[in-house]
Amino acid sequence: LKRAARLAPAPCRWNSGLPMNIGVLFVPQQEAWVVERMGKFHRILEPGLNFLIPLLDRIRYVQSLKEIVINVPEQSAVTLDNVTLQIDGVLYLRVMDPYKASYGVEDPEYAVTQLAQTTMRSELGKLSLDRVFRERESLNASIVDAINQASDCWGIRCLRYEIKDIHVPPRVKESMQMQVEAERRKRATVLESEGTRESAINVAEGQKQAQILASEAEKAEQINKAAGEANAMLVKARAKAEAIQLLAAALAQQHGNAAASLSVAEQYVNAFSKIAKDSNTVLLPANTGDVTNMVAQALGIYTTLTKPQAVKTQDENPPAHEDSHPPATELLKAEQGSSS
Repeated sequence: LKRAARLAPAPCRWNSGLPMNIGVLFVPQQEAWVVERMGKFHRILEPGLNFLIPLLDRIRYVQSLKEIVINVPEQSAVTLDNVTLQIDGVLYLRVMDPYKASYGVEDPEYAVTQLAQTTMRSELGKLSLDRVFRERESLNASIVDAINQASDCWGIRCLRYEIKDIHVPPRVKESMQMQVEAERRKRATVLESEGTRESAINVAEGQKQAQILASEAEKAEQINKAAGEANAMLVKARAKAEAIQLLAAALAQQHGNAAASLSVAEQYVNAFSKIAKDSNTVLLPANTGDVTNMVAQALGIYTTLTKPQAVKTQDENPPAHEDSHPPATELLKAEQGSSS
């Protein structure tokens, strides 16, 4: 039955029948009437008013110049990878030359339909199953080109060809569905692995940045701490230098040595008051009770240290008059006498 349906002629467009020649004829728009005179082609009547000779002229063919839509029946075709498909389509035609369409072929619509079917089978045999679904547009264009090359002598031009349905065998369809599912599972696995890799990379980058920031923070802290210690040392050194300058200025004044002796004696007494608080072992000098002698020794050491500086100063700046202050030994003797 399918073979008989494929070989049966395609349904022709409806015609109201050939018009009779009454001498005066009115041809409708988008139609071409082929006239024969005594059995031989005479001329083609244009749309509008036309005059013919009765009995001699006969209207033999009526061709429609409108676009014709022909349904191509379903047929089987084998692809390059030996898969049998059931495929049908729609064909769009137009009569370009009424003379060739009338005398070039017996049934132009049927001829073009059969040519479309054979061309479709030929083109499908060049493609695999996957490419048939991907390249439907190029397949349609190839069928149109093949039809136009053969139908040029028929006065018919194929404008478009569209594939309507492609029916795949059930087992092949199941295989395609399994392939699609496997492909989707593969993509899901790949995406999951890529996500895991990106996550690990992001965690590693975060740890790296955290370590870098922590080291930079520690470096900045050490730099700030060192700068603070350096500033503290400078401040202490400046304070100590100012204290030494003030002490030197105070000692240079009148009775400065007496004040220094008093300060040394007070520190000596305070040191002996705390001597047994820090440790159980105490080392005492032989003359512990002789405070005057200790003060005198301290002042002697101070005088010894300051004498070279005084001599150097006098060498650089010789005095203009004698110093009115008494020598340090006399001051020491006077302080010893007063303390005793």
